[in-house]
Amino acid sequence: MGIENVIIVNHKTRLELLIERFNTKAQARFYIEHSGGTFEEYELEHDCNKKSLEQIQMITNKHLKFKIIDRSFLPNFLFSANDCIVVLGQDGLVANTAKYAKGLPMLPVNPDPTRNDGILLPFGVKDYEKGLVQLLEGRCHFSEVTMAEAKLNDGQSMLAFNDLFIGPSTHTSARYKLWYNNLSEQQSSSGIIVSTGAGSTGWLSSLFNMANGIHKSFDKKPATVSLQMDWKDDKLIFVVREPFKSKHSDISLCAGMISKDKPLKIESHMPMNGKIFSDGLESDYLQFNAGSIAEIGIANEKANIVLMQNN
Repeated sequence: MGIENVIIVNHKTRLELLIERFNTKAQARFYIEHSGGTFEEYELEHDCNKKSLEQIQMITNKHLKFKIIDRSFLPNFLFSANDCIVVLGQDGLVANTAKYAKGLPMLPVNPDPTRNDGILLPFGVKDYEKGLVQLLEGRCHFSEVTMAEAKLNDGQSMLAFNDLFIGPSTHTSARYKLWYNNLSEQQSSSGIIVSTGAGSTGWLSSLFNMANGIHKSFDKKPATVSLQMDWKDDKLIFVVREPFKSKHSDISLCAGMISKDKPLKIESHMPMNGKIFSDGLESDYLQFNAGSIAEIGIANEKANIVLMQNN
């Protein structure tokens, strides 16, 4: 059965969030300007986003029924097998949406190319109708993106488009036992990052930047530790953040590559405040406290991003 509905995923602008915080636009302006900021930038960004949303609605209405949902509703929204998803926002919104999309086609649109990098947003508003028609006619190509999955021993699970974080919910040490590549050890750290190929230019790259910067600062020789992965690569990278060596914790398993036959297993030793979340969305998380065991591996589900076609 073909596509019958378009679900447009959008998010609140910074201006809307400021108005929620300060109750009125005038009070938001007062706060920003008295803090030395430029309120006009917030207004321009907001206006551009809303204009783009209006254009996307008008174009979509010519072809299919549509519904608009805010990012905050994604964890509880039930997508249909006959839906396609239009993501209108920043790159992070694509990542937030993908893990709930159940493999449905995603057509990401950049509403504001002057402010958004658009690495995950192949379409502009001007290109949107062409991409939508190609999708409806079955003439488009897709980029299949490998995702990570955390599975708990109580049956709960979570997907990640960019990365998973496993660790404490506050600025404390995470205590756990880690199994990888037939080895195991007790660890104490500020948490573990697991990155996909799509996320390798994000949080993972910052960890490499930190390691290279520390090495250069003290050894006076530039270090060039880096890793490039394709979005479709069936592998993940894990890195332990700030591992601490003590009588009860070790640091020999600080990083590694996860594959289908080489998963990562972690048992929580945290009595409380342990969590697993993905793609920076901390409000949607799995509790990871003492007694919980997580297996981290490659998800069976792929994210399907529609690509721009020239013809």
